[in-house]
Amino acid sequence: MDQLDAMRLFVRVAELESFTRCAEQLGIPKATLSAAIRRLEERMGTRLLLRTTRRVQLTTDGQLCYARCRDLLADMEEFDGLFRQGGQISGQLRVDMPSRMARHLVIPALPAFLAQHPDLQLMLSSTDRRVDLVRDGFDCVVRVGALEPSSLVARPLGHYRQINCASAAYLARYGVPQTLADLAGHRLVHYGSGQGRSEPGFEYQQADGSRALLPMAGALMVNDSETYLAAALAGLGIIQMPRVGVEGLLGRGELISLLPRWQAPPLPIHALYAHRRQLAPRVQLFIHWLAELLAGALAGESEPAAP
Repeated sequence: MDQLDAMRLFVRVAELESFTRCAEQLGIPKATLSAAIRRLEERMGTRLLLRTTRRVQLTTDGQLCYARCRDLLADMEEFDGLFRQGGQISGQLRVDMPSRMARHLVIPALPAFLAQHPDLQLMLSSTDRRVDLVRDGFDCVVRVGALEPSSLVARPLGHYRQINCASAAYLARYGVPQTLADLAGHRLVHYGSGQGRSEPGFEYQQADGSRALLPMAGALMVNDSETYLAAALAGLGIIQMPRVGVEGLLGRGELISLLPRWQAPPLPIHALYAHRRQLAPRVQLFIHWLAELLAGALAGESEPAAP
């Protein structure tokens, strides 16, 4: 095992704060991993990691070494790509994004993207739960909704326009609300996933642009966007979700758009990745491609009417 391999292992252990998790994720024996780190420490002439009963921590020297190793590895990857035939992008790319974005927007466009980059191996995780980019080993994650403070770099990718909608069967039973006051006789399917709005209630944007929340009754709360949509189609209540991906249901009358003057604020979309002096070319490529894909999908959306 050469020094670059040892540096890669050291960076991964530091990020996961665990020899066990690192060995499992990389598919190598824990003893091999420990020996590689020990040889790296001997070569550096200092202790880089401290093991406790709960986790592995970087020493002061280890923190300096981690930052330098991370930048060196990124530089080596970029240098590597300069001399590949045709500048072809290759390697493994791990991305996490919301399930409906993956299913309805990204997956249909992937055949053409991967055909252009046959040496790229994409590992796509689609979930509505929050993931830890570093601990879970992702190169980048796509998040919808307000971001929590972090050290990650956030690149804006656009905004999802939200609509209020319900099934025709639900509206036949409860009536079509025309004003906010009418919602007193209606039910809302509540949604909470960590990938956006999770506070229960009917959210809408006021004339001054501020957000307001109207408490509403609801017999169901879900934490997955596909289940959320299925609940609306089953007649369980009103939902608020991005228009992108449900245009067909609206066009066929399976979903009916409601209360256009009281729509929820647009949801920001970001690509997040770890701060590096130089971002890996395959990550840059994917984020650029996704930004263009989203721009095309969102281009036809008009601004909601002001209340």
